[in-house]
Amino acid sequence: MDARYINYKLKFKFPAGTSKGVLHEKQSYFVVLNHEGKTGIGECSLIPGISPDRLSDYESTLQHAIDQLKSGNTIHFDSFRDYPSICFGIETALLDLKTGGQRTLFDSPFLRGEQGIPINGLVWMGDRAFMEEQLTKKIDAGFKCIKLKIGAINFDTECEIISGIRKIFSPETLTIRLDANGAFAPDTALEMLKRISEYNIHSIEQPIQKGQWEEMSRICEQSPVKIALDEELGTPDVSGDKRKLLEAVKPHYIILKPSILGGFSNSMEWIREAEALNIGWWVTSALESNIGLNAIAQWTASLNTQMPQGLGTGQIYHNNIPSPLEISGEKLIYNNKSSWELGQLL
Repeated sequence: MDARYINYKLKFKFPAGTSKGVLHEKQSYFVVLNHEGKTGIGECSLIPGISPDRLSDYESTLQHAIDQLKSGNTIHFDSFRDYPSICFGIETALLDLKTGGQRTLFDSPFLRGEQGIPINGLVWMGDRAFMEEQLTKKIDAGFKCIKLKIGAINFDTECEIISGIRKIFSPETLTIRLDANGAFAPDTALEMLKRISEYNIHSIEQPIQKGQWEEMSRICEQSPVKIALDEELGTPDVSGDKRKLLEAVKPHYIILKPSILGGFSNSMEWIREAEALNIGWWVTSALESNIGLNAIAQWTASLNTQMPQGLGTGQIYHNNIPSPLEISGEKLIYNNKSSWELGQLL
């Protein structure tokens, strides 16, 4: 097998604000495998300040994995547990190769263009005018579920924005999700959650920083807004004992990001553990290009879930990889009349 990786920087169309800072570009590595005339492609996606991957020797570790593939050796993913994005990239490249090298990894009505995936409309952090402009576009496009990233600007201003939405759209007509990316302090989080509960919020992701199980458990128990764990799931030491975390914290939902959780197999383990404890879940992309997003979307469609997913990030880059993925109304669709343009990768 011929194997290599391509270093690729994705350029945002706008300053993408999170509580961890503002992103102007994002690093990805494409794993390209060639065997018997077929090409499998996977993506290793990194988000500054959020991805749990060890970065000090990231490229040398990726090259080591590539060398093993070239030598015909089996990849033992446990040995790459500190590099979940590498696991995801290699897993999807191998799966693409296995299924014919056409970026058709999981058959479903979605892949056949017969059915779209409901998604939430993502509103990025920024000044008030920027956030309200995004909101208007999402609502005009037909989204019935929106997700606002909060925690980067004044909290009172964020509450005013949410209040303004609720004055126009009732909970029956518009679902509001929030994502704090750990922006709240444990000692004031409940007070802030009480304030935003006045606006009939569906849920909030990761209100406090990961690793504070006792505090998070207290917040989940007392919060008037349902709590979803996100970054909490992505630490390597948690991956091996998923039930312990879920039983200790008792969240209402978990957010599945295969790039951060080490691939589809590990993500499925989280789903099984969550469902055993009656904990809800949905899938979210981790700012991948269309290569990674395509794999995640096809996998999600195969799970037959009807809850809006977080898969609407394909249109945020100037230099994304052209693909059949499109957003139509509030759904992500696979347009079989369009094609992949992979010249820069092959």
